[in-house]
Amino acid sequence: MQQSSQAHENRKDKQAVIFGAACRVIREKGYHQARITDIAQEAGISYGLVYHYFKSKADLFDAILEEWWTGLFAMMDEWDRTTPGIEEKLGAIVRYFLDEYERRPDLVHIFITEISRSSANLTPTRVKWIKLFMDRIESSFADAQREKIVRSDIKPRYLTHIFLGAIESFISAMVLENQPLRGRSQKQRISGGLLEVFFNGARPTGH
Repeated sequence: MQQSSQAHENRKDKQAVIFGAACRVIREKGYHQARITDIAQEAGISYGLVYHYFKSKADLFDAILEEWWTGLFAMMDEWDRTTPGIEEKLGAIVRYFLDEYERRPDLVHIFITEISRSSANLTPTRVKWIKLFMDRIESSFADAQREKIVRSDIKPRYLTHIFLGAIESFISAMVLENQPLRGRSQKQRISGGLLEVFFNGARPTGH
């Protein structure tokens, strides 16, 4: 049992090295120009070892994206247990993007440039992740409308697009200009500003 656990940890560690190298190479060269040989060289491992863990560059890319989505959905799953309000939910999403950008800027750069702003890379599986994410936010807006927390004259799907568009635009500007995040206070200002502007237009008349 101990040997099996150790092997699992070794596999996770090696995959993490490959993920990090792939993110750096794809950020520099773009997904279509990045080669497995480039990633192996960046990771300091053999070409064949990358293929030991991933059958193709597309498989590796999907594994990287799945790591992004898994973290995001794990946070959203917590909502089902703690039932926060709509403002807390949206704030958590903003903070997730900002925290990941501070912690793993290469990963966020890839998500923005290769997925969010590149329809050429949107396979059916990748589109499914995006739709699941948007559906969960839309459902949260629908719940908030039934509770009369947000205005009901705008469809939940439209509120979802508006909210995510604001995040995507803000993060894209930071990514494309290579702007670093400067600590917790800056993240709080960004998060607070986005939510303040959004909810000032989303509250029911008279609130």
